[in-house]
Amino acid sequence: MAEGPLTADDSGAAPATLADLVATSRTVAATAGRLDKIAALAALFRRMPPDLSPIAIGLLVGEPRQGRLGVGWATVSRSETPPATNPSLTLTEVDRAFTELAALDGPGSQVARRDRLRALLVRATEPERDHLIRVLGGEVRQGANAGIVADAVAKAAGRPAAELRRAAMLVGDLGAAASLALAGGDLSGIGLTTMVGVQPMLAGTAPSVAEALTLTGPASVEWKLDGARIQVHRRGDEVRVFTRTLNEIAARVPEVVSAVRALPVDALVLDGEALGLDPDGNPLKFQDSMSSGARLQPFFFDLLAVEGQSLIDEPLSTRKAALVAAIPESLRLPTLDIADPTDPTGAERFAGAALDAGHEGVMIKSLDSRYQAGRRGATWRKVKPVHTLDLVVLAAEWGHGRRSGLLSNIHLGARAEDGSFVMVGKTFKGMTDALLRWQTETFQAMSVGTDGYVVHLRPEIVVEIGLDGVQRSRRYPGGVALRFARVRRYRPDKPADQADTIERVQAMV
Repeated sequence: MAEGPLTADDSGAAPATLADLVATSRTVAATAGRLDKIAALAALFRRMPPDLSPIAIGLLVGEPRQGRLGVGWATVSRSETPPATNPSLTLTEVDRAFTELAALDGPGSQVARRDRLRALLVRATEPERDHLIRVLGGEVRQGANAGIVADAVAKAAGRPAAELRRAAMLVGDLGAAASLALAGGDLSGIGLTTMVGVQPMLAGTAPSVAEALTLTGPASVEWKLDGARIQVHRRGDEVRVFTRTLNEIAARVPEVVSAVRALPVDALVLDGEALGLDPDGNPLKFQDSMSSGARLQPFFFDLLAVEGQSLIDEPLSTRKAALVAAIPESLRLPTLDIADPTDPTGAERFAGAALDAGHEGVMIKSLDSRYQAGRRGATWRKVKPVHTLDLVVLAAEWGHGRRSGLLSNIHLGARAEDGSFVMVGKTFKGMTDALLRWQTETFQAMSVGTDGYVVHLRPEIVVEIGLDGVQRSRRYPGGVALRFARVRRYRPDKPADQADTIERVQAMV
């Protein structure tokens, strides 16, 4: 019989306490098997009221529902108080304290933030305090990422994991989907809603056009731009623009808003890229596209909904036809359909044209592919002519010589299955003077500690690294090291949980 949600009274345990969550987190961290981790977390969710699951999920994955709380390492270190002997904090009290911390701003806010944090930590036991500080510093390491937590919620609610994941992607919030599922609500009726951002579908990689076509079958080949991913929603005259991380930025991209508002369609949801163009219409590099004053041009490649009808469960061929009907060619990415995947000649010529025009390469997408919101689908493949990896900056070293006083050499990490990061190399190459100054200012604000000349950071910033290859190495814990790594650009549009995996780096040897 399927396991269903339990209420607080059903469990017989003290639900919704921070001590229960922290104890479960420690159990999960000490457990090797994925299924055992899921079972432990599922038991936790059954012990608490469904409406507290969003708070619990935020504390488990290190992403409180209030977002960034403005609490740096210096604030935490100045708030030291003796730990409590007995646990007393509830999840509700922690959530309320985090809400108060997030609301503090303006003159005197640093002192007020320190005092509020001290009032919280004085009631926390040593294990609870350790966990809260890790959450505040973005350093939760328990071997359970959002995917494992989602599977645990599904198990606790007695729902198929795929159903829960799809609901979370479409509402854009795992906590909201979890609360509904654990309360016995209907997930099957959740669909794409205009004006509510959904996580974008992502692509895998392929080393060549020919190999990508063998993986996708009949495909749509599209130019891959060096722009910023955007998802645009329109309902009447109202237009909302979401970034890859679902931040709403309509006020910052008036050109995009105007272009979509001018379309002869009342309601739609578009997926595309915003690209900066120079006065001659040539594409700018990503950093220049995102700089103040750049003229942004939207280029759309997918239509997820139109006039109230969701298209995400339709094949790409159907969505493309709807896109052509709704959007003028000037706002669409150049694309070429390949019916015979065994003959890559036309697709390779098309990819060459993209490179000649100054773009990154091509995307190759199965014409049968459905839109898998938030997933890195095997049916979409990106092909670039250079080796690149999106890695996370773990630390930075103070420079010497002409770089004295600047944070220079950066430590690079790839994402492990459990959500932690495995160091795979360092680099100080590809950095301009302006970038060095930016690193120094930004990284010091993100510091979680230092040991001499190395400043350790919250693992949040993603950087695109160009490299000549990967070699085996015993120097780093992943058993591999990058060859001739250099910084290409920072990726403020990309969260750390979408950085490249250690498996992908190891596969490049």
